[in-house]
Amino acid sequence: MKAKQQTSAHLFEINHLVQQALFAVVILLCLFSIISPPIALLLGVLLVNIFGNPFVEFNHKAITFLLQFSVVGLGFGMNAHSAVSAGKEGFVLTIMSIFSTLVFGFLLGKWLQTEKKTSHLISCGTAICGGSAIAAIAPVIKSNENQTSIALGVIFILNSIALFVFPFIGHQLDLSQKDFGLWCAIAIHDTSSVVGAANKYGAEALQVATTVKLARALWIIPISLLTAFVFKNKNSKTKIPYFVGLFIFAMLLNTYIPSLHIFTGHVVGIAKIGLTITLFLIGATLNFATLKTVGVKPLLQGVFLWIFIAVLALGSILYLS
Repeated sequence: MKAKQQTSAHLFEINHLVQQALFAVVILLCLFSIISPPIALLLGVLLVNIFGNPFVEFNHKAITFLLQFSVVGLGFGMNAHSAVSAGKEGFVLTIMSIFSTLVFGFLLGKWLQTEKKTSHLISCGTAICGGSAIAAIAPVIKSNENQTSIALGVIFILNSIALFVFPFIGHQLDLSQKDFGLWCAIAIHDTSSVVGAANKYGAEALQVATTVKLARALWIIPISLLTAFVFKNKNSKTKIPYFVGLFIFAMLLNTYIPSLHIFTGHVVGIAKIGLTITLFLIGATLNFATLKTVGVKPLLQGVFLWIFIAVLALGSILYLS
């Protein structure tokens, strides 16, 4: 019996070392820009489902830090004047899409009979900025771990699909860089996938998408306050996305201090590598257990909402702008 336990422990240790080695190899490939962001995400999904994730306890913190670091770094490659122009163009569409998505999400939740708090988290994640919005809204409505995990699972699954589907659709429709960037920012949930898809499409699309998406992220604050009122939770605290301010600061430095351009190109390059690693780590959260936990109704709500906002945004960009 003791020998079996020792053998089992030994095999577990070997498996753990193999997992760590494989993760290290993929991260090295990301560091040397050998693999693209979509491929990094796909490798994360494959590795976690075949071998497992040896860094589960650190994954979420690493994703949060790397995403924020990467977004701020990308600010050093952007021009404030172009960003303001893009932000103005996306402002009306942002407001329209956020509130129409929240209303449609509420109606969908009622129709599908999705659990109330899970339904609201999925709606907020779709309407604003994916996992960041869910993380901000969850303590406001006092959702439990299961409700939050289901909502995050839905969003991460759809984000992964968007990274591959959106650039393909953009090319098929021959969307301009500006239009694609705006569409990404409105219709893709998480900032990481928005930046990944836009970066694959082109430099101008990346600038438009990042600017509009981060401006959209600020809507976490009023939506959190509105949520607290609807759910009658007066004591809730709203998480403010402070890294958005650092992104703006980096963009202003790049615009008004030209001497920094000697370094900013390198900073942007490092930020893009950070984004690729982020997407790999996000992929490494999408195991079969996550898929089983999500359930049919929340996934259907997420898919219907995603189609709604994607079609609404694309139609508005093509026919109303």
